[in-house]
This record gives sequence, C-alpha cells and structure tokens, in this order.
Amino acid sequence: MDDFEAHRRHLHAVAYRMLGSRTEADDAVQEAWVRTARADTGEVRNTRAWLTTVVTRVCLDMLRSRTARREVSLAAPFPLDGSDPEQEAVLADSVGLALLVVMDTLTPAERMALVLHDIFAVPYREIAPIVGRSTDATKMLASRARHRVRAAELPDTDPARQRAAVDAFLVAARKGDFAALLNLLHPDVTVSADGFAAPSPGPTHVRGARAVARQALLFSHRAEHAHTGLVSGAPGILVTPRGRLVTVMTFTISTDRITAIEVIADPQRLGRLSVVGNVFVTSP
Repeated sequence: MDDFEAHRRHLHAVAYRMLGSRTEADDAVQEAWVRTARADTGEVRNTRAWLTTVVTRVCLDMLRSRTARREVSLAAPFPLDGSDPEQEAVLADSVGLALLVVMDTLTPAERMALVLHDIFAVPYREIAPIVGRSTDATKMLASRARHRVRAAELPDTDPARQRAAVDAFLVAARKGDFAALLNLLHPDVTVSADGFAAPSPGPTHVRGARAVARQALLFSHRAEHAHTGLVSGAPGILVTPRGRLVTVMTFTISTDRITAIEVIADPQRLGRLSVVGNVFVTSP
C-alpha cells in the first residue's frame, strides 16, 4: 500500500472538493484504501489516475446516499467539517468561494464532472465511465455545473452585515420566532454535521429554509448559554455553559441571508480554532 500512501494527500484533496466536508473526505479516502487493498492492482499502469477513479466512485456513492439521510437537530452538538481554519482557507481559495456555496445544489454527476475536469484537469473521456455518461454528455454536465457556479451569489465578507445576520439568528432562535428565522434563511440554506451530532455515526445534512428553521427552534433551550463571538475572525455563535466552550456555529451569508451553517463540537477541533468570546476549552 506504499503507492496509496504516496498519493493520499492528492486523494484527500479530490474527496474534499467533491464532498465539501473534511470528515466525509477522510471517510472516502479510508474506504478507497479498503477497496484498493482488496483489488488486484497488478495490471495498473497509472496508479495516481486509478486511485483517483477509486476515490471518485466512493464519493459518488456518498453523494447519492445523502438524499436518504435523516435531518439532524440543531439542539445536538454539531462539529464543523473542517478542522484547520488556515488550511480550509487555502482550500476555499483553490476551489472558489462560489463553488463551495453552490456545490450542494449540483447533482452528484455534475459535481464529479466539474471538480475532476476544472480542478484536476482529468479529461472528459476518463470522467465519462465514472459518471456513466458519454463523453459529450459529461461535457454538458460540467457546463451546467460551471454555469451554476458562475451565477452563484458570493458570500458576504462585510463584518457588520455578517454580525447583524448572526445576531438576528440568535435572537430569533431564543424567541422561537419561526417567521423571523425564515426571513433570515436563504431558501436553499444547508446545515451540515458529522457523527458527533447524533447517536448514530455518519454525516447528516439539512436543506431548505423551513427544515432548518424547524431545527433551529430546537436550539432555543440551549440559546441561554449562547452568545455571538468571533470564530477565525468571522462572527459566529458560541455555546458556553458555565463558561466552557462546547459548541461553535459558523455562518455563510449572502445578500443578508444565511446560506449555510456549520457547527463545531469536537473538543480537539474547538481547541484549534481562534475563538474570541471570553471562553475556555477543555482539553480533550
């Protein structure tokens, strides 16, 4: 498996860009490792390309399974997918902020075609068998995905507008104001969480303003311990019972509406964050 380890960083980069989640990318690479260990690779001539195909097929299976996943409550302690803010920033720059925001609106096949071709320069003829389409159809998939990315709203980077939206979200959650939450949330807003958020393992996702608002109402009983602060320089919500940081919620905001929510609850990840808000983190 030395060849696999030599390409692990590349495979993780592919999986991260496919899935938009570091935790899921770790899972995808591990599954690719298992499949590789079971495969006969004696006839493989281009190891990097072959392993890229393996991890891509794993990611495709994971993306297709997302629609069957249950919703998860905001009352549970969500961890953020990314563990290293500086590395996440580098990845975000390489992928493009608009792509990260709009990625969940693409079909699995569109994501495969766009990421493999536009980021990793994989020829369409090699992508086609992975997504089960002809070469021409694969080109169309990438074209549609590219159009959506270009048309996507870029996240707001103004700290004052970000803070206003986060403050309003916290107030609405505290009051249990469903209508106010709907006004704050983009129609296609998403919440992402991994296995730390629920009794059963595995990433979970919530999509849509009404679904996210319903889940946010369940957060109201925890809101008494919540306040706004700075997470890696951006406004977020800190949940701090007895002054101990147990959960961080981060937000992506476009045109004064919340388009994505991510939450950190893993103590190891919390300890690596730059958090401003008069709290302390217990060592894991």
